[in-house]
Parts: sequence; structure tokens; C-alpha cells
Amino acid sequence: MSHIVIMGAGIGGMPAAYEMRETLGEAHKITVINAVDYFQFVPSNPWVAVGWRTRDKVTLPIRPYLERKGIDFIAQAVSKIDAEQNTLILANGETVKYDFLVIATGPKLAFDEIPGAGPEHFTHSVCTVDHAEKTWAAYEQFVKEPGPIIVGSMALASCFGPAYEFAFILDTDLRRRRMRNKVPMTFVTSEPYIGHLGLGGVGDSKGLLEHEMRDHHIKWITSAKVTKIEEGKMFVAEHGINGEVVKEHELPFKFSMMIPAFKGVDAVAAVEGLCNPRGFVLVDEHQRSKKYRNIFSAGVCIAIPPVEPTPVPTGAPKTGYMIESMVTAIVHNIKADIDGTAADTKATWNAICLADMGDTGAAFVALPQIPPRNVSWFKKGKWVHVAKVAFEKYFMRKMKKGTSDPLYEKYVLKMLGIKKIQD
Repeated sequence: MSHIVIMGAGIGGMPAAYEMRETLGEAHKITVINAVDYFQFVPSNPWVAVGWRTRDKVTLPIRPYLERKGIDFIAQAVSKIDAEQNTLILANGETVKYDFLVIATGPKLAFDEIPGAGPEHFTHSVCTVDHAEKTWAAYEQFVKEPGPIIVGSMALASCFGPAYEFAFILDTDLRRRRMRNKVPMTFVTSEPYIGHLGLGGVGDSKGLLEHEMRDHHIKWITSAKVTKIEEGKMFVAEHGINGEVVKEHELPFKFSMMIPAFKGVDAVAAVEGLCNPRGFVLVDEHQRSKKYRNIFSAGVCIAIPPVEPTPVPTGAPKTGYMIESMVTAIVHNIKADIDGTAADTKATWNAICLADMGDTGAAFVALPQIPPRNVSWFKKGKWVHVAKVAFEKYFMRKMKKGTSDPLYEKYVLKMLGIKKIQD
């Protein structure tokens, strides 16, 4: 019997546990370890942050759903990975031995890299449901005394979609409140142009999103590096195409949501030879650690190089469809290792995303993620907003049911009218 331990119970970790159980059967032990005892559907956090969703609609308790499938669950943070001894040391001092380790922790949010950034200081976040609830509380106070808003992303952020979503969701909410005219809004991003998305653009993302920004009276600053934040004031260095600072901005605000830089979580980043300098796990084409043969990784915590150099550094996003394909590859490759056969399953690193824009939305498909691409497609319409709402409900039902169905392939691709993707 092998013991497979999965670190993280998010959009990668939970499906990994379900698919591992379905693929390996009951002969092997599976344990999921997560710092908190609930699953959160992170794509819904921008809605939580304006009061359009409540916590109970986008979270569910982990233990009952995993145990129903014969999967053990430990609600503890991992403080250390002893990769040489195949052992995890938990925050409470307990140890867990493993035969195979799947790292699906997501990122560490590096607010500390910018003085004054983060929910404990002067900007807010939608990266976790806890942060989104704090953002909603601050937004409730803001609408009583409105003023300038800044939304965007810091240098080395690698998930730009939520920043765009939140800007347009705020615009929609403020219009519904009949107070948009009282709120100047600026979008500050490390991207070299609007619609870059960490992907070098997708289809006409630049033209379409610039049009939407103008149409919704949102000003923008690109190639922007936030240097520090004080109460009510953000300091931004705007860079030219060669990386030189061309303008210094001192922007006033009463409310701000900024996506921070991402890093690897401490316990993972500390393992010698496992990660790159930012703490992201280095994996081969089979999602396996390049140093440790029994460690695999999926999701935001893996190392993917930027698609291109940019004046201000940006990271490459890892979208749901990509994560789903990574999980499937890991499961099949661990099974191959257990069976003594060659592990040869590769993830399909394609980017597919549904982005809500309040009362409309945008969808993009980049096949593959890194150019040149076979498909580069970007569309906008109210149908995307409706589709994302429906997908949220669909995903949460699947997590409760405990199925490993390929959610994006079954739902999103069908909705977009795209046939099964071939490598």
C-alpha cells in the first residue's frame, strides 16, 4: 500500500484527491493536509468583496466530503518538508510520512515586498475569502463617503484577471448605487499594456479591454511598479519600454484593491533543490519535481517562466483548465509509478478563463499558453457573466459530490463551443 499525501485543498488539491481515489481505488491511502478546514472557490471572491456573495455560498467544509470518499483529512499547516525522509512536520508538531507527495498549496501572498501593502495596512485583496470579507467591510464604509479608487496589480503578480474583474464589478455596483460619478477610478498594473494578462495578450484583449476601460471611465497606468503605499496615497513608478522610470505618480485614494506579487509558501520554498528563487516548485513535463522523484506539484505553486520579458516583471497565470490538466497528469503518473510502468502523461498547458465584468464578461482561450498559439481567442458578452455564475454553482456541486469529472472540459469548453482540446 502506498500513502499519497496532498498538500493543499483548493481548486487543485480537492480534485486531485477525488481523482486519485477514483483512479487508485481503495488499495492505497490518501491524505489531504490543508491549513484551514474549508474549501473556498477563489474565483468568486471579487463578488464577496462587494457583497454580491456571502462566505457560505463560496465555501464548504472539507472533512465530510473527503471522508465520504475514504480520504483522510488533517486541518493543519505544514511547517517543514523533510524530502529526504519523506516526512512532513505539521504546525502542531505531528509528523506525517508519505510515499508520494503532491504539492498544491497555491501561493504565498507577498504583501511584505511593498511597504504599506495588504489588508493589514492600506490596500485590500480578493485572493482569499477572508481578505474578500475584509474588502467588503471596507467597501461598505467607503460608499458612505466615496472618493478615488485604485485597483490593479503589483510587480511579479501572476494573476491579472481578478484585478480587471474587480474594477468592472466595482463600476457596475457603483452605477447601481447611482454614485459612479463620485468615484474617479484608476487601474494601476505591472502589465506592459492593458490586456497583456501575463500572457502577451490573447486575441484582441488589448483593444477590447482598452475600449471597456474608456467606456467605463477608468484611467490606467501600465508598466507600473508600486514602490510604497501610505494611508490615502499610492506611490507608483511608471516605466518605459527599456525599463527606465519615465514618470513618478503620487495617486490619492480612499479605497484600493491590489493583487500582490506571488511567492512559494515557506515550507515548500525552504526545501533545497525543490524550487526556484521565488519558491515555486520546479517540475518536469510530467509535473514531477526535478530533484525528488516522489514529489509532484500542480497549480499556482509551480514554476512557469514568463511568456516574454516586460519592463516591470510579471508572472505567468495558471488558470483552472491548466490546473485540471496538471492534476490528471499527476494522478496517472503516480499510478504508473505504483504499477512499475513508465510515467508518460503530460499536462495540457492551455489557458482558458471566464472573467466577470459586473453585468457582462470576457472569455479567453490561449492554446497553448506560451505563444505562438494554435488558438488565440478573446470574446466579450453578457453570456460570459451568466456562464461564470452558472459555473460557480456547477463547481461547488461537483466538490460536494466528490467527482473527478474534468469540469472545464465538460462545461467551459462546451459552453464556448470548443471541441475537446488535442495536444
